[in-house]
Amino acid sequence: MTTLTEASVAGNDDQREANEKLIIALDVDGTLVDHDGHMSVAVREAAQAVVAAGHEVMIATGRSLKATLPIIEHIGIENGYAVCSNGGVTLRLDSGLADGYEVIHKATFDPGPALRALRKRLPSAKYALEDADGNFLSTERFQDASFGVEAVGVDFQTMLEATAVRVVVFSSENTPEEFNTAIRHIGLSGVTYSVGWTAWLDIAAAGVSKATALEQLRGRLNIERHRTVAIGDGRNDIEMLTWAGRGVAMGQAPAEVMAAADEVTHSVYDDGAAHVLRSILA
Repeated sequence: MTTLTEASVAGNDDQREANEKLIIALDVDGTLVDHDGHMSVAVREAAQAVVAAGHEVMIATGRSLKATLPIIEHIGIENGYAVCSNGGVTLRLDSGLADGYEVIHKATFDPGPALRALRKRLPSAKYALEDADGNFLSTERFQDASFGVEAVGVDFQTMLEATAVRVVVFSSENTPEEFNTAIRHIGLSGVTYSVGWTAWLDIAAAGVSKATALEQLRGRLNIERHRTVAIGDGRNDIEMLTWAGRGVAMGQAPAEVMAAADEVTHSVYDDGAAHVLRSILA
């Protein structure tokens, strides 16, 4: 892993072979936007520039579909692909379609075993579930901007019987370390999961991640692996950063995320993503 500096941004010639299209996978929260949801002018303009240059720019986020679409629009992607729900949903973007997109892949799973085990260990946590139709079901009053739609309150039994694309668990009473300890004790199986900045847990189908969805798209587009770039900051980005030919961690990322990356850029508050995107165009 190397630290990305102003000098290395300008000198990455081996990453920028002329006239070759790249896949550029961009996380959203903590990468394109800060933790208040704000995207700086520098980041927006740099993202729009790589889109205009003809690269395959793909949002790859834990956000659900409806919360991802505004970001896609903001940086000007009209045609291409996007990965939502940590790899659970893949979109084909096409400005000629009525909605501007179609879902081309959706990975669902039975959330029951994981939910039962987690509820037993974390009884005071809040639970939300994205179902196969894009609805969100939640216990208590659990709402988050990443859902993209208003969650519908249901009882826990209803949630157990649903088919899930994504499950979210949040607890204001626990730390991320306590979440990790609880999950290790439970020994979750048959799912893929990642712990966020706070005591926030994202669960997807077994074997599903941003990286698996991106690899399917890479094969579909017939772009070589070394022509891939990924930028992210969260533990749910680790597989994506390892997958990419050039994986870049944001400057505020946890140590294990930085360790998975080839480079570390500036933090989201210092427009780290913009520095990387400009290096691609230089």
